[in-house]
Amino acid sequence: MSDTKQRLLDGAMETLRKQGIAGVSARNIAGQAGVNQALVFYHFGSVDDLLVAACTAATGERVAAYRERFATVGSLRELLDVGRALHEEERDLGNVAVLAQMLAGAQHDEKLARVTAETLGMWTAEIESVLRRVLAGSPFAEMADVPGLAAAISASFVGLELYEGVDRPGAERAMAALEQLGALLEVVEELGPVARRALRSKINKAAARRS
Repeated sequence: MSDTKQRLLDGAMETLRKQGIAGVSARNIAGQAGVNQALVFYHFGSVDDLLVAACTAATGERVAAYRERFATVGSLRELLDVGRALHEEERDLGNVAVLAQMLAGAQHDEKLARVTAETLGMWTAEIESVLRRVLAGSPFAEMADVPGLAAAISASFVGLELYEGVDRPGAERAMAALEQLGALLEVVEELGPVARRALRSKINKAAARRS
């Protein structure tokens, strides 16, 4: 990738962080990148296409940066610990603000909605991989909708990131509640075989009633 294209990608993300979705324009991005605004259209065709490329590339880099940490997760509680660390790091980097702006813009822009869904899907795919590994052999494995659970956890973290901006203590309590759920699942895993069979039977009956 050329240096100019990379500068434009970085400039688009920095414009989002500093000026929000309303401030995204060829002039502002080019000014942030230190290049002529005509280069936005030369390299990407449109401001929207540049924004799509920038968000996709930035999310791919952040997911890759956390992949090794996800690979070491051995329980739901450890997954939530990684999620907390990820959230704090993303907040400090300004990426939580970027996500908030993308979600706001996506409400009225189909292209932004697609790319926002795709970038969130990158995180969800990583979470799903972890869940499949840590739930293997668990009493919950037989009834768990793992893709749905991964999406729920991903959505929870997105909601907490936005919630924290207006009520940080409330967001902390919500995170603590999720961690308590992780601890509860660990307790279940430590039950003896008789108790585990009884729990599995109750779970299966509950699943059958819902179906």
